[in-house]
Amino acid sequence: MDAGDERLRSTSATALPTGLELSTPALTLRRRSFLQVGALGLAGLGVGGWSLDQLLRTEACAAALDPAVVRGKSVVFLFLHGGPSQIETFDPKGDAPVEIRSATGEVSTRLPGITFGGTLPKLAGLADRLTVVRSFVAGNGNHDIKPIVGPATGQANLGSIYARLAGGNNPNSGMPTNVALFPRAVDPDAGPEQNNFGRFDATGLLGSAVAPFVPGGNGELQKAMKLALPRERFDDRRSLMTALDGARRSFESNDAQSALDAYQRQAFETILGGVSEAFDLQREDPRLIARYDTAPLVRPDQIDKKWTNYKHYVDHNRTLGKLMLMARRLCEAGTRFVTVTTNFVWDNHADQNNAGAVEGMRYCSVALDHAVSAFLEDVNDRGLSDKILLVVVGEMGRTPRINARGGRDHWGGLAPLLLAGGGLPMGRVVGQSTRDGGGPLSEPITIPHLVSTIFHTLFDIPRLRLRANIPAEAARVIFASDPIPGL
Repeated sequence: MDAGDERLRSTSATALPTGLELSTPALTLRRRSFLQVGALGLAGLGVGGWSLDQLLRTEACAAALDPAVVRGKSVVFLFLHGGPSQIETFDPKGDAPVEIRSATGEVSTRLPGITFGGTLPKLAGLADRLTVVRSFVAGNGNHDIKPIVGPATGQANLGSIYARLAGGNNPNSGMPTNVALFPRAVDPDAGPEQNNFGRFDATGLLGSAVAPFVPGGNGELQKAMKLALPRERFDDRRSLMTALDGARRSFESNDAQSALDAYQRQAFETILGGVSEAFDLQREDPRLIARYDTAPLVRPDQIDKKWTNYKHYVDHNRTLGKLMLMARRLCEAGTRFVTVTTNFVWDNHADQNNAGAVEGMRYCSVALDHAVSAFLEDVNDRGLSDKILLVVVGEMGRTPRINARGGRDHWGGLAPLLLAGGGLPMGRVVGQSTRDGGGPLSEPITIPHLVSTIFHTLFDIPRLRLRANIPAEAARVIFASDPIPGL
């Protein structure tokens, strides 16, 4: 170790709180994950045994091959786990018999002649900024996560496929390219992510290095970050930030910087810079946090505790708005694929586990309407509508007829799908459904169509086809289909 190495090791160790060590032997940042201190995350330092400086080198090399391939856009994939009804959301069938039409009524949208389900008035008012697909076929009525991890994706998270081609970290900001947000990302008291029906961090044959980063989760990335920060210091944000400021001042000295090459310097700056801020919602204007917040809309005491899914309903309403705010912050900071889900809440059977169509939509869609409309307005105000594609979909739809208990059961013949932004045409309704809302009347839109639309947003596909080094498992997914017709 040379003198510069020793100086930086010394200054960084003394500048941080007792028990918090960034472990920089030879100034290679080997911590592979994220420090969670309340809402504060220090940095996404790398994955699969790679240090962040190595990932930055890899990203730079990938970009150097053909920088025009990567469009610099982001995707927020909001997965509605449990399978929402196509009829109570975006295709209410108001003229159908009572056992078919939306149990929550319908509301007029900004598009002439188009209505949404009655619990989505805010999205109806923004319909000119959306495209809904009324002929989307999920393929089966199974509980799983097939639109984002399934046969059509090579059993890999779509964000992992992107990261495999574009790199694991943004070379300009150091942000992790691929992130998955569950309720614990914004609320430590929320339940854990639900993987009973598929793992959102699956990478198929691509390898663990491109797995989504899961802030606040219990995955391998978090387990890899071994820190001994005492519990009593978790709430001492001022002390931690003072320590980080001290580390930053030490690093800014010429002697410390001289010991680092360009990529190691960028990695260290990432630890002390924008990555931590992107995951810290407290840095937002309190008025904007309140605009997103879904917690006051349906309080825990307004949810019937008889349902087995009571805790999931509570977590959904407490966290969905803040998760969408964090997703916007991450995209703005350079993350390119953000998976958002609030666990299993959309299974409106009206059985011992789940509420029925009317009560269940109140527990689920009120928060959805509020959070997504806040996201769309915020993104528009920031001039990011063309830079961020929002996808809202579940694993299936619900039966055309309401069952005897007032619920709807599993249905693979039709499912709701909403897209917004990303430079795609908006203010459209793609496709038509049959009179009972049970199947497509026009050409079916399938998961491969959706996957292709996403990757056409993220990549210049004609240029990407010319690259000889695309992994076969990624190419099979990206080139398997055409995008959704008309988009």
